[in-house]
Amino acid sequence: MTTSKTAAPARLLSQVAGERQTGVLVVAGHPGGAVYVLEGRVIYAESPAAPGVGELLTASGRLAGRTWQNALDQGTSTAQVGRLLVEHGHLTQGELELCVLGATYDAAYFALAPANAPVEFLGGATHWLGPVVHIDPAAVAREVRRRTKLLDDIFPDPRVDTAIVTPVARPPRERVTLTAPQWELLVHADGQRTPADLAQLLGRAGYATIQELRRLAALGLLDLPEVRPAEAPEFVRLPRARGTAVDVRRPQIRPHDSPTVPVVSGVRPAAPDPPPSPRPSPQPSPALIEETSANGTVYRPPRLARRKPGAKLPKEVAGEQPPAPPGTDEVLLKRIRTALRALR
Repeated sequence: MTTSKTAAPARLLSQVAGERQTGVLVVAGHPGGAVYVLEGRVIYAESPAAPGVGELLTASGRLAGRTWQNALDQGTSTAQVGRLLVEHGHLTQGELELCVLGATYDAAYFALAPANAPVEFLGGATHWLGPVVHIDPAAVAREVRRRTKLLDDIFPDPRVDTAIVTPVARPPRERVTLTAPQWELLVHADGQRTPADLAQLLGRAGYATIQELRRLAALGLLDLPEVRPAEAPEFVRLPRARGTAVDVRRPQIRPHDSPTVPVVSGVRPAAPDPPPSPRPSPQPSPALIEETSANGTVYRPPRLARRKPGAKLPKEVAGEQPPAPPGTDEVLLKRIRTALRALR
């Protein structure tokens, strides 16, 4: 029998149990899970948010990883993994039943707690662990309701159950008292692990991990994600101008209407002393000025200033005759020409 619909998983489990069916109740969604029944009795449950029997036994150090893997290889096809562990002396019957009960109630909380979820029942399916325990479905449903109320009494915010665990940067009070499990969770919460990741890493039940995380959230030690409405528009807050030196209303200067501004590169030469007479200053040599664009002039440092001691004057500079400024004495021009020939 296969039935697929959207309903309350706990109600559908009660219906399947009343008909004494055998199979698996698959609950979709997040986190979802699966509940296995044998003739109307729950024998196992699993969920991505809760560690299974293998994770609990190996993470706690009760079984070696190689031992558990050998049991899986030999008993998965015949659904006798639990029986092989007991027969080979790796676990006692009481230890196995206790571990299966804890894992079943833990995963059943995540699978049956949603009030409405896509549910599918696959008739005739069995679990590879085998029928270790037989639990009344009504008892499982009561335990799920009890755990839900207990979490709401601690801290009524379901975001803690699935969100990434991020401790706050600074405690809200001067002194905080923590238990050993709470301290261990804060130490391993690196801002990337979810409650399910922490539960599997530490080898603890998923519900017990969420229970401690809700207590930490009630103490203000967890940074909870903000809840934003889906219809809220996305916006970017622009920085405000600060101080009186910033004028946000001033117009932008564009290249086509801006005045010619010289761009200075290198070391600016020192300003010469003012001439004693009101003679017009000579025009700079073409070797010292380079016109780059119509909007600006780039002033290069004089080549003579960079000449090494004893070096000859460059030919392109030595052969140039500086233009005679208007009003310059002829005697002064002759002396300048004579000094330039001597520098060759």
